[in-house]
Amino acid sequence: MPVQARLFRVTTNEQRRSLCSVCQGHRRLCGKSICPILAKAEALMKLEKNLSKEKVFGSSPPAVFVGSWNYPKVLAGPLVPPVLVEDTSVMDLPELWVDKSFSEILRYRFSLVRGKRFTDVRSAGNPSRILSTFQEIVMASKPTDTEMWFNKKPKLSVVFSPREPPSGPSASIKRAVLAENPNVPKSVDYVVSDTDLKAEKGILRLYSSKVNQRQITRMFSIGLLGAKRQRRLVPTEWSVTAIDDILGRAIHKEILNYPWINEFMIFGHKALANNIQILLFPSSWIFEAQEAWLTSANPVPAVNYEHVHGRRSYASDLAGAYYAARLPILEYLKQMRRQAGALVLMEVYPEWIPLGVWRFREICREALRRQPVMFNTLEEALDEMGKRLRLPLARWLERSEILRWLK
Repeated sequence: MPVQARLFRVTTNEQRRSLCSVCQGHRRLCGKSICPILAKAEALMKLEKNLSKEKVFGSSPPAVFVGSWNYPKVLAGPLVPPVLVEDTSVMDLPELWVDKSFSEILRYRFSLVRGKRFTDVRSAGNPSRILSTFQEIVMASKPTDTEMWFNKKPKLSVVFSPREPPSGPSASIKRAVLAENPNVPKSVDYVVSDTDLKAEKGILRLYSSKVNQRQITRMFSIGLLGAKRQRRLVPTEWSVTAIDDILGRAIHKEILNYPWINEFMIFGHKALANNIQILLFPSSWIFEAQEAWLTSANPVPAVNYEHVHGRRSYASDLAGAYYAARLPILEYLKQMRRQAGALVLMEVYPEWIPLGVWRFREICREALRRQPVMFNTLEEALDEMGKRLRLPLARWLERSEILRWLK
């Protein structure tokens, strides 16, 4: 049975995670070491002199954003810095941000002007001239010089999203053109040109061709994938989790044929006020992720899990974080040609600011690049995990479903 694309709308629980402190930056009542509101103001003050006209010229990373408000007629458009920068690709490549500071990441995002235009999601297969320009931008593998004309000067505002990195100033687009020919990889051109190829097959073909996951997500979002009549624009925040899910389920089918690992392996990494610890253990595939927000006196970890045959329903407690954490583990097992059970414990500290679920994916990937600590027994492995976490291990264990089956 082929992997089917599933779209997961942002839940109320996820939406709450994207809210900033109610103090709006005054006195830092939230306790964060850096207030996103203040950081925004600092970045926008530097941009303001470049936003004095109803026109922007810059090198798109390349990047686009498709909103979910007013679906199926959504706001879509490219992200372009209003200044000339030698290489803007880092501004929309989360895999390069794990070791960056909050200030650096916010500066990248708030330095991009978001052009937006109402677009019917069903028009992707037969795009207007301006939508076709948006699609050309996304096909590029390198930053592309882009010029945008607006109906009014860009508005100095910021949007935080549960799944996507934040975005900065925005304005309604009157016109957009490319100032140079985009550099389009052959694999991208092939998949886009094949108007009979289903979206999920196109996604997997791009992935196997080593096309960057971020670019695949952009292409899916702007409606470049799928049979021509079925092509649709997909809100960016939905597409992020959809791609994590599609890739994860495809790899999951493959690893079920591999032998089990022989030892208990622990990986971990801390970054961006998040601490992720991963335990792989000898077993057929089974996966559990827990997430604890250490922002209250008595945090209770949220948990979702799946058995050997995977999930059929949405992981509503962890939402996009579940799929973002699952994919790197499946990728690691595929590379090792092994099968294992996995327990992922994720702590979010008070200094956190809303950056999107990409951080779970990239922190997990960074953890799995490192040498694991090996143990012969589950008890030894859990004892080591407990030493790496702030929340007492007992609090995690009492919430776990899969550990009950192992003991």
